[in-house]
This record gives sequence, structure tokens and C-alpha cells, in this order.
Amino acid sequence: MPYWGLYLKEIGFDAQAIGELIAIILATKIIAPNIWGWIADHTGRSIALVRLSSLLSVLFFLGIFVEQSYVWFALVLGTFSFFWNAALPQFEAITIAHLGEQAERYSQIRLWGSVGFIITVTLFGWLFEFISITLLPHFLIILFLGIWLITLLIPKKVKVQHSIATESFYQIIKRPSIIALFLTCFLLQVSHGPYYTFYSIYLEDYGYSRNFIGQLWALGVIAEISVFLVMHRLLIHFNLNYLLILSLAISGIRWLLIGYYVESLPILFFAQLMHAASFGMYHGILMQFIRNTFHDNHQGQAQGLYSSLSFGAGGAVGSLISGYTWEHVGAQMTYFGAALICLLAMWISWRWVEITK
Repeated sequence: MPYWGLYLKEIGFDAQAIGELIAIILATKIIAPNIWGWIADHTGRSIALVRLSSLLSVLFFLGIFVEQSYVWFALVLGTFSFFWNAALPQFEAITIAHLGEQAERYSQIRLWGSVGFIITVTLFGWLFEFISITLLPHFLIILFLGIWLITLLIPKKVKVQHSIATESFYQIIKRPSIIALFLTCFLLQVSHGPYYTFYSIYLEDYGYSRNFIGQLWALGVIAEISVFLVMHRLLIHFNLNYLLILSLAISGIRWLLIGYYVESLPILFFAQLMHAASFGMYHGILMQFIRNTFHDNHQGQAQGLYSSLSFGAGGAVGSLISGYTWEHVGAQMTYFGAALICLLAMWISWRWVEITK
């Protein structure tokens, strides 16, 4: 994501098209995780579905090398991401199942994904100082292939359902507090639209090198890791509702700092450290919420719903809106709008959300 917008810009797409193409990748999260989550919960074959979806992701992404028209890219990215976005929620459920009664330690496993991100984003930032960013898809196909091969090494584990729900999945998600929580998740990811879609482009327009941009992305994820390392303690000692509101508040401030102080290096560094709250703390809270609220036979669907409503619908809407506003009202107003969305999410969370440990 840090370099995909730059890649699309390099091969000739404008801001509106970039926003739409990235929105397509995220929009498939609205449908795919729910379909695959339902299949996983009803078949009990989560790891087989992760392997299959990872393999199909590789095969469909190969279409990116055929041609570079807008319509073809939209088709390839739509089909590729339908399978790509199916794998992660199921792997979250697999991880939670392995942890059993130690679900609060999830963050200590999840941080290794962040370590991988730091290595990749730093390496690519350095590489693209010397080679063309048009080679990005070649590196990505190697990574996708590696992911599929690694899934073959993960041992199969029979899911032991310690808790069976007496309520249906749909009865649970109709509770007002749960609706409010998922709406909060949706809005927070909408606010991330300008960041995930245009942050790299924004910095490059102000003269920052791609190597430095990669380091800034990495700094944000280092902050995320720091939270993952202590998240199990935060979940035990602090009220989850207050932690969620705090993460929303910090996110809003972060967007204002990025939008209005892009030329200040100390402020940019500080804003990236805030990623610890806008993703790390927030994601850890939601994983704990899903583990505590949904019974074992609903975990796959719950993970799918969380992914589809937040990273899917929220991310897609955020990317789409920012693609239109970026050219018409400018970067600063786009980030200001993102901060207002966080404020709305805070109010909903304070008024209606109730998370129990």
C-alpha cells in the first residue's frame, strides 16, 4: 500500500483513478471475508481455505502483467483481492483458536506481521531510489508466492469449540452496542483513506525521497509493534471503552498534523508514532472484543464481518472519497475531513459502545 499509489501515478493514472483502483482492492473486503467466514465456520477447514485463497491470489495477480488499461486493472485487482482479502480474517480466527484461553496474547503474534512490513517497506524505499517503481508488481508476485508456500507449512488443527452459541450470529450483531461498535470501526477506516491512498504521493510532492518515505511508513509500524508488545497488559488493566475512545482521538489529531504540518520533520515523526493508537491499540481492542463476544462457532464470521465493515467498506469509502477531494479541495482539507470523521466516531463510541473484558 505505501507504494501502490506511487506505482499507479508513475504509469499514468490521475488522483481520481488511483482512489478508485485502491478502493476496488478494499471494496472486495466487504463481500469476500463474509463469504469465506461462513464457509470456514460451516466446514471447519479454515487452514485449507487460507491455502486456497492464497494460491488463487497469486494466479489472479499475474494478470497485472497483461496490460495497463484502467478497465483491465480494475478487473484484475477486483478478482485478485476477492481471494487475497479472504485469507487474513481466517488466519486471525486460526490464531485466536490456537491461543485458546490466552487470547489477550494475540498482539504478541500479530507484531511479526508488522516486522515483515517494516523490512519490506524500508527495503522497497531504498530500492526505488535506484530502480523504477514500475517493477513493484514483480516484487509483489514473489511475496504472494512466498505467502502461499508458507501456508503449506502451517499444521492443521482441529478446532475444539469450547463455547457453542445459543443465539444465532445475526441475533448477536443486531445488538445496538455491537452495531455502534462496527459503525465506529467503519468510520475510523474511512478516516484512513487519505493516509493509505495518498500519503506517499503527498510526501513526494513536497520533495521527500522514496527512501525517506519508506522510513516514515516503517516508523509508524515500529510504534504499532511497541503497542502490540504491551497490549495484553493494557487489556487487563484498562477499560476497553476508554482505550477505544483514546485511539480515535489520537487518530483525529494525527490526520490534522499530517495535513497541516507536512513540511515539519519533527511533527511528521510524531504523527507517525501515533500509528500506535490509530491501528495498534484499536486492532488489539477489536480482537479482544471479538474473542469475548462471539462464541467459537461464530469466530470465522465475526472476523469476516469486522474485516469487511472496517478495512473493506470503510477503507474503500475512504479511498474513494479522498480520490475525489484530493484534486478538488486539496490535501489539507481532505485530512481535515478525516479528523472530523474521527470526531464523529468518538461521539458514537462514547454514546453507545459498551465493550466488556
